[in-house]
Amino acid sequence: MQNKSQVKIASRFTDFDIQLFKSGKHFRLYEKLGSHLMEWEGEQGTYFAVWAPNAKAVSVIGDFNAWKTEEHNLSLRWDNSGIWEGFIPNVVQGALYKYHIIAYNGLRLDKADPFAKYCENPPKTASVVWGLDYQWKDQAWMSKRDKERSNPKPFSVYEVHLGSWKKFRAEQNRSLSYRELALELVAYVAEMGFTHVELMPVMEHPYYASWGYQLTGYFAPSARYGNPEEFMLLVDAFHQAGIGVILDWVPSHFPEDGHGLAFFDGTHLYDHSDPRQGFHPDWKSCIFNLGRNEVCAFLISNALFWLDQYHIDGLRVDAVASMLYLDYSRDEGQWIPNKYGGRENLESIEFLKNFNETVYLEYPSAITIAEESTAWPSVSRPTFDGGLGFGQKWMMGWMHDTLAYLEREMIYRQYHQNDLSFSLVYAFSENFMLPLSHDEVVHGKGSLINKMPGDEWQRFAQLRLLYGYMFTHPGTQLLFMGGEFGQTQEWSHDRGLDWELLQYAYHKNLQNWVKSLNKFYTSHASLYFHAFSQEGFEWIDYADNKNSVFVYLRKGSVQDKPLLIVCNFNSKTMESYQLGVPQGGTWVEVLNSDSTDFGGSGVVNAAKLKATKKKQHGKAYQLDIILSPLAIMIFEPLKLTKPKVVKTTTKRLPKTKQK
Repeated sequence: MQNKSQVKIASRFTDFDIQLFKSGKHFRLYEKLGSHLMEWEGEQGTYFAVWAPNAKAVSVIGDFNAWKTEEHNLSLRWDNSGIWEGFIPNVVQGALYKYHIIAYNGLRLDKADPFAKYCENPPKTASVVWGLDYQWKDQAWMSKRDKERSNPKPFSVYEVHLGSWKKFRAEQNRSLSYRELALELVAYVAEMGFTHVELMPVMEHPYYASWGYQLTGYFAPSARYGNPEEFMLLVDAFHQAGIGVILDWVPSHFPEDGHGLAFFDGTHLYDHSDPRQGFHPDWKSCIFNLGRNEVCAFLISNALFWLDQYHIDGLRVDAVASMLYLDYSRDEGQWIPNKYGGRENLESIEFLKNFNETVYLEYPSAITIAEESTAWPSVSRPTFDGGLGFGQKWMMGWMHDTLAYLEREMIYRQYHQNDLSFSLVYAFSENFMLPLSHDEVVHGKGSLINKMPGDEWQRFAQLRLLYGYMFTHPGTQLLFMGGEFGQTQEWSHDRGLDWELLQYAYHKNLQNWVKSLNKFYTSHASLYFHAFSQEGFEWIDYADNKNSVFVYLRKGSVQDKPLLIVCNFNSKTMESYQLGVPQGGTWVEVLNSDSTDFGGSGVVNAAKLKATKKKQHGKAYQLDIILSPLAIMIFEPLKLTKPKVVKTTTKRLPKTKQK
């Protein structure tokens, strides 16, 4: 097809780029494909490049050519890469465009740019020519992140849906912009003491109710809240406040929207053509073909893009379980076994290993987190040790067992003590994160506060106890927005959180408890130094099912005082409760969720406690405490007793002559 336009033959690709792309090893494709403002042969304009190997012709349509389909035709490269490219003079920042693709069968498709860095505000669907230009001010954060990457550190995550964290109801329920969030959300997270935020997908998505999990603009932060630089401003503000930013990332599937990746060049380019492999029955979406090198390069390039261009600190990978199993959510006959006849998705396994290896090679101080809900082994173990290579994995079993236990009436908990103790059987098999995420407060599940049985005081007491138990359990923790103050309504993306509840004492006191927990957690290394190691945890007593009491130690380095944790999941108060402790001397209560400061009844251990020389729970000393109702109590010794060093003498051997 003859070019009717001033499209100039131009390229940003070298032969080596093409070789890497074909082999699935080009992980900076965002520097090559897509639209790029540049100068070519003395003219300012935009270079366009798109992968569409099965197309008969590709042109760029936009507001600069009245969306005419044959004004600006791209050229197909000679190297069998399937890349169409060209330079169009005078196309400037902010120009709207799409690719007009004529398929092999004559079908005409108008597609958004898979590598667009900015998109129109939905429901509009055009891509926007955009050159990222932002002066970062987070150098101190990034430098510290790199220098301290190997040090044990606290990891407490606040999960946020940007569109519904807070809304201006007087302004037609308007969401906050990136700029407004940089002021309000950052200040709030800092005040609450969380170390990180996890943002539900910010990448562009046409259907708001998908919460961002059905993406069409993988390289573009959603225009609903502002432009790309304004999202950079938000990330920068978090970093300057000392808060890390984790993004939800979705490499498992994509929607069928006409302007998106589906049927991109008239073929199943990004997904499998066979619906037994390429269509997800639960989400009614397309599954990436991870057996195709170019698709793997697209996704890993996307992961690195956010770490590189947006200084993101980590990626939480959504729906990993759906990627690992060929029969995920499928009945017999609806899936295709692998070459060995098994149900494991070998291509996905290889992709996830490659993804993790690449992230940690390029950005050693970043983190990857798997939302993986099965017993797949070694998800968070290094690939060289047979693992998938993730930094952490969500501990879904802990979440299910703990909520099931707490939803029971207190009188029945004595028969289900194992529901809570069981997590410690496998707690150190992975680097676990304990999630109380958005998934637990949607689709009719209700809010966390309304899962708790009993009257209002008991419900809030149990929620405080749940959070205290989560923060003192081995691993890291994540709490979804609203949970920190006892949001009563089930979460809805269409409305903001019920911030007006904070005028009521129960809710305000719960918020103060979470703030105090974060402060305590981040200032006590015994809770995070050995977060993923058996060295950091020791049971004192998990067998007191009659009283529904659990007692355990958390331990840090040899310089850190051990913390004695007592969890009473019963409403009974006991004036005298004996338990074993590892050392004598004086112990003090350093935190109690039953304090009146947090809305409790005030049954606390105010006095210093003297450990007596008496064996209890396998320990040489015994402590006698007041057991607070429906509460977590944390004690530490006033002084750390260091183990005695036994001096030994070594008898010198006589010197022998060397031959």
